[in-house]
Amino acid sequence: MATHTITVNIRFCETDALGHVSNTSYFIYLEEARIRMFEELGYGSNIKDWCFILASAKCDFVNQAFFGQRLKIETNVARIGNKSFQFVHRILDEKTGTLIALGEATTVYFNFQTQKSEPIPEYLRKQLERYLISELNEVTKKE
Repeated sequence: MATHTITVNIRFCETDALGHVSNTSYFIYLEEARIRMFEELGYGSNIKDWCFILASAKCDFVNQAFFGQRLKIETNVARIGNKSFQFVHRILDEKTGTLIALGEATTVYFNFQTQKSEPIPEYLRKQLERYLISELNEVTKKE
């Protein structure tokens, strides 16, 4: 099983009045991780080539993060259905490995012309299977 990994530097504008990273910023980090993974799977910057729509997203906040920290975001696939698949993310402090947050996102293969979901093509299914975990608790361990 492969794990897709990116790093993110926390910017001052991503913090809130309490001094820690705002809850809304985590969803931006998770989106960035998914976009970079799609790029690795061969989807370039031409958004017209993309056939994905986000059906749901969730984030569990485990520890605080602060301006100046560098975060590592690990992404795997937890489930591949007929028309949708589920990403799971771990956000860690890059230096210490401390778990900061856990994320999930369900993505639907979608035809924007017909405005309907479609079965995931076999070539994409094969690519996603490289990142497929055998058990969800492999990623969601709260250390």
